[in-house]
Amino acid sequence: MKPVRVLLADDHELVRAGLRALLRELDIQVVAEASDAHQALRLLAPHKPDVVLMDIAMPGLNGLEATALAVKEFPDVRVIILSMHANVEYARRALAAGAVGYLLKNSKATELDLAIKAVVRGQVYLSPAVAKFIAGDYARRKKGARGAPERLTPREVQVLQLMAKGYTRKQIAAKLNISPKTFDTYRAQIMQQLDAHDVAGLVRYATEKGLVTPSE
Repeated sequence: MKPVRVLLADDHELVRAGLRALLRELDIQVVAEASDAHQALRLLAPHKPDVVLMDIAMPGLNGLEATALAVKEFPDVRVIILSMHANVEYARRALAAGAVGYLLKNSKATELDLAIKAVVRGQVYLSPAVAKFIAGDYARRKKGARGAPERLTPREVQVLQLMAKGYTRKQIAAKLNISPKTFDTYRAQIMQQLDAHDVAGLVRYATEKGLVTPSE
């Protein structure tokens, strides 16, 4: 059997180095590495990876947006989202974007191996903690509950998170490579969607939904 071909997409060099070392021990071939989502998308055609390990939080284009673009252009590629957050909103959005895996960054090497083997077989893999949240969320949704974050786009969620973490208008615009006026548009849309009237209300909402933690 030929080795699985993997593309690593993470903006932290040390994280990529650690993943590369783990994958080498698992006899999995790393064919390319990207430090941002745009680079990852450019590397798909020349390297034709079987699996992309995609960081969810990267500057500019985030992992969810990149996943949607990747699977649209390359339907056979299997994307596993890497995240620090065992959060149902992130996981649901990852699957909606076309990812077939959601793996927490604090997972053990054995789980990384399981995840890659599962998606190569055509299965969906979720870290156990995430699967638990997904199951609980599904049960709540069956009862008719509808969480407001699903009304937000991935970019709006990203803007909301940065606002909740205390970043200024100019800082958020710079981090996301957008103009301050575009940020103002996102902020107005978010406040309208969530029926919030000030930034304090957005911070409370983001914390309650687990989009940020109080320590952040």
